[in-house]
Amino acid sequence: METFLANLFNGLSWGMLLFLISIGLTIIFGVMGVLNFAHGSLFMLGAYLCMQFVRWTGSFWTGLLLGPPLVAALAVAIERFFLRPLYGRDVSLQLLLTFGLMLFLDDGVRLIWGAAYHVVQPPDALSGSVAIFSQSYPLYRLFLVVLGPLAGLALWAFFTFTLWGKLLRAAAMDRQMAEIVGVRVPVLFTAVFAFGAWLAAVGGALAAPHQSVGPAMGERIIIESFIVVVIGGMGSFPGAFVGALILGLLNSFGTTFFPQVQMALPYILLAGILLTRPRGLFGAES
Repeated sequence: METFLANLFNGLSWGMLLFLISIGLTIIFGVMGVLNFAHGSLFMLGAYLCMQFVRWTGSFWTGLLLGPPLVAALAVAIERFFLRPLYGRDVSLQLLLTFGLMLFLDDGVRLIWGAAYHVVQPPDALSGSVAIFSQSYPLYRLFLVVLGPLAGLALWAFFTFTLWGKLLRAAAMDRQMAEIVGVRVPVLFTAVFAFGAWLAAVGGALAAPHQSVGPAMGERIIIESFIVVVIGGMGSFPGAFVGALILGLLNSFGTTFFPQVQMALPYILLAGILLTRPRGLFGAES
């Protein structure tokens, strides 16, 4: 029972981090049609900036508050000067560009902070442990478990009830019609890309006390994020949430019960979904 609970909460906490990253990737693809390979590097940059602000100020919350907007500002420049000239052209150009940006950002992090791994302590209010059925569990990971659904609910309310959310949905369904009725689609696209990058950076900042901060952390997360998006369905909000939960639990329980093939389990799941339901669990018909 104790092993089951530990794996359950480990899977849920990692799944909620995956959700924050994957939902940004889903929003960018759903609205802009861009598969952003640099998304994992933006996640990594959010973790490093949070770490740097913690060193300067001693406050994790300051890093969480100030780091993601800086990543979003960088995303505005990326969209405006690099991605925008490629809209309407072959999608392979976007893939090559974002892959090149990923390499550039990864090397930039190594140049500034070095190749060593760093540890960020959770804030004092979340640094202890709590007992769950006689099992001690880190309070910070429980915080992530609770935060994920709350973030998902807030994003759902944003897209459902706010003007900006409705504009995003309109542009995703029919860009030309949105332009006809007066929506400034280029500005909207910039805002979407920045918002997706901000979500990635928030996930990175939240991941900093959860795992070591290092230059390779973005590579794993972008692979798993793409798996989540494909499993859930490209552009699907509920799919990103369910896919992140499934993959988080699969990683956690797989490490304990199937350690020999744990690294292959996400790809086996991905292959099974693509063979049986190519559009994903919640993906719309083509």
